[in-house]
Amino acid sequence: MDNQGIQINKFISNTGYCSRREADALIEQCRVMINDSIALPSSKVGEHDKVYVDDELMKKKKSASVYLMFNKPIGITTTTDLTDRSNVISFIKYPKRIFPIGRLDKDSEGLLLLTDDGDIVNKILRAGNQHDKEYIVTVNKGITPEFITKMSRGLPILGTQTLPCKVHQISGKKFSITLTQGLNRQIRRMCDFLGYDVTSLTRVRIMNIKLDKLPTGKWRLLNTIEIAELHNRLANSSKTEK
Repeated sequence: MDNQGIQINKFISNTGYCSRREADALIEQCRVMINDSIALPSSKVGEHDKVYVDDELMKKKKSASVYLMFNKPIGITTTTDLTDRSNVISFIKYPKRIFPIGRLDKDSEGLLLLTDDGDIVNKILRAGNQHDKEYIVTVNKGITPEFITKMSRGLPILGTQTLPCKVHQISGKKFSITLTQGLNRQIRRMCDFLGYDVTSLTRVRIMNIKLDKLPTGKWRLLNTIEIAELHNRLANSSKTEK
């Protein structure tokens, strides 16, 4: 192992095997080896080191990165765990190893991005980078001006205060909300705090990538313009919280 090399979780994500966060979990489970030694979270990989995950040799990517958008149906789980029969990877059946950027609840639908580029995952997900994600939400009863105001100003959930966000009423029970955070079931928890139940939730945009008319259950590769704009917006983004 080389103290001047690349961090082990970054090395694994750069191969396209999984995201850096998933690599951290593999390391904690002692499923990663560097040469003949079990990798530690602090381990670094040198030029001549060999890295194995579950005895599979990790190799550097030789082809261009894959960027894919998917209109996730309700009932599909945003996981790479193939033992989960509802996992998104088996549903899409893309010929190369890819992984989702962030999560979308099993009972929610809409836009999900998947890639083999582990370098961009944290850049998109970090709340401090202010990259927005837009959702269309329907609730079980009429929306009031007070509801819109309180949602937009932030609410206390999961031991923290949600960040201010954009909320616009669409109809009596439907509204759009644009977040820069990604707390667990954030929108549902916010609505529940105000006494509302979510009856449908669809993500329609992540940064410059829009769901538009992509049918439910279908996917497509991002085009060159979308990829270029995505990387342009990520150019000054941090991979870690400041």
